[in-house]
Amino acid sequence: PLVNVHDVVVVASHRGRGIAAQMLAEVERIARGRGACKLTLEVLSGNTGARRLYERVGFADFQLDPAMGQARFLQKWLA
Repeated sequence: PLVNVHDVVVVASHRGRGIAAQMLAEVERIARGRGACKLTLEVLSGNTGARRLYERVGFADFQLDPAMGQARFLQKWLA
């Protein structure tokens, strides 16, 4: 199995304190404990702060198989 991380957010007044890195470390600890093979997440290319954080804690870019087409983002509003 894999774990997909959604919506990592730290309140602006608390940024720069390592909170997001601590949250990701805890997610990784739990995922490893459950036998997950990898963590995945998505980040906007313009979010340089988040991209730096993710790279610093070990995330790396990967490409989907182009033969399968481009990824699409879907949503369903419930309210």
